[in-house]
Amino acid sequence: MTTCRSLRPVLAGVLAVAAATAVVPAQPQYEGARTIPVTDIMPAAFVHGPHFKLEPTVSTPGYFDEFTIVSDYGRLEAEGQTMLAIRLRDVDALALLAGVTTTDVFVQAAGDTMVTIGKSAYSAVSSPVETAKGVGEGIKRFGVNLGRKAKRVTGNVYEGATAEPKEGGPSTSAKAAAAGESAANAVFGVNTSMRKWAYKVGADPYTLNPVLREALESVARVDAAGTIATKIVVPVPTVVTTAGTVGDLVWKQDPEEVIKLNEKRAAAFGADKKAATALYNTKPFTLTYQTAFIEALHDVKPKGAADYLLTATESETEREALFFTESAVMLKQFHATNPVTAMLTDSRAMVARVSDGRAVVLLPVDWVRWTAAFEKAAREVETRARTELGATRMELQITGRISPVAKEALAAMGWTVKDQVPVKTAWTTRN
Repeated sequence: MTTCRSLRPVLAGVLAVAAATAVVPAQPQYEGARTIPVTDIMPAAFVHGPHFKLEPTVSTPGYFDEFTIVSDYGRLEAEGQTMLAIRLRDVDALALLAGVTTTDVFVQAAGDTMVTIGKSAYSAVSSPVETAKGVGEGIKRFGVNLGRKAKRVTGNVYEGATAEPKEGGPSTSAKAAAAGESAANAVFGVNTSMRKWAYKVGADPYTLNPVLREALESVARVDAAGTIATKIVVPVPTVVTTAGTVGDLVWKQDPEEVIKLNEKRAAAFGADKKAATALYNTKPFTLTYQTAFIEALHDVKPKGAADYLLTATESETEREALFFTESAVMLKQFHATNPVTAMLTDSRAMVARVSDGRAVVLLPVDWVRWTAAFEKAAREVETRARTELGATRMELQITGRISPVAKEALAAMGWTVKDQVPVKTAWTTRN
């Protein structure tokens, strides 16, 4: 007994030394932004073409690669690979429309007004450097918020819409009304002839690209009755749409009919007419985005879908509207093989609960690296998913790539990670 008692101080000292020298897993270091050659991440068809080329380097300060397009129609900015694909389709459409204005059929249709309208169309499709300034204006605005809503929506206007205006500025309700009016004008200003020409050149008839919109309007003005569209052959391959019906709807259906269909589909997953109207009045959410977004949620109908629609009404830029639209399309595609039962509410990131207990975060982003903001978002999402959805496992799926550091850090948290998940949309292909 005496010997044992005499060894206790020695053993205590040994244990203390061992504890002091034990290897503690190092916390992963946060990563900074990247700048790389564009050819490292994009195929040749996206890097240069007959009417454009990309700047040789691309930076990724957040979740999206940021590209500069030098085109025949001015310099265009694109935040994200999907937005790049959209803008390059715009360039293709502009080139085709420029060719249309030189055809004998078009010249004959223009008649005596050829000089005026021809110049208008030509300036829009051949040298719109000034008008190109508005394209990509919202770049770097997406930010890092993958968590809760920034503001709540009640009825068809934002909470606080009746608040007093700041000194010298319009009231919040006036801003909401103005946004709704401009969104409506953008939709109903698209006539049948514009939709026909958009279809012929594979463009979005409700595009937010002012250069392309002006070109479509100019050509449609000459072809007011839409009769010469059938006489001019435009060599555009069939465009793959986000879903079987989206393309036909936005190209061939009257916008009022499309809006009514969207309202009906939104109601089927729990969103009332006021919520659907709020989305319609969200200017960056074009009728094309709305249709793809609502169709995807309608096809899944998970609990929480109506709340996600309200979250999407926060979109202030086209980049944000596209993020929500692609998130919904990812959900629909994922649901086809992994039945989704519910979604995390009050969340900008799409978090789907699967019947096997997983909570799967679906992110249509280009690049995920380990940052303080991302770690905070991941831990918050996990806590909420386990508490509110009853999730037992966490998984991340992204359309782009994840850094080795971020992947290892999530694995240490018990997450499963899948990157480069293919999502079929019209915007991610290039002919």
